[in-house]
Amino acid sequence: MNECELIDDLIRYLRGEVVDFSGYEVDLSGLTDFEQEVIKEARKIEYGSVVTYSELAARIRKPNTARAVGNALSKNPAPIVIPCHRVVSKGGIGGYAFGVEAKRRLLKLETKNPGNAAATQGTCNR
Repeated sequence: MNECELIDDLIRYLRGEVVDFSGYEVDLSGLTDFEQEVIKEARKIEYGSVVTYSELAARIRKPNTARAVGNALSKNPAPIVIPCHRVVSKGGIGGYAFGVEAKRRLLKLETKNPGNAAATQGTCNR
């Protein structure tokens, strides 16, 4: 998939359409093994779902690493494509590279448009 398709998919996502970003390769080579494991697991979180940092830590079989999971997610090289915004704290929303308000808006977008909103046409010729 090329950059133009990615931009179209991001636009569709922001318009409320469910988009499958799993076909996009993301270079994780600059991350530690632990960080890569966290990022890969976060990528599995489905549209409209949220998990806590503790739950994500348990999914990678490292249950006492919630804080380290948060730190690893802060190094996510491709937010939205890798939906780290779907990971929240037990007592609130948690942090986000683009700010807490952006995280709130992304989560609201996904809960407002469960399933698939009306399809929109992008600008790339496919």
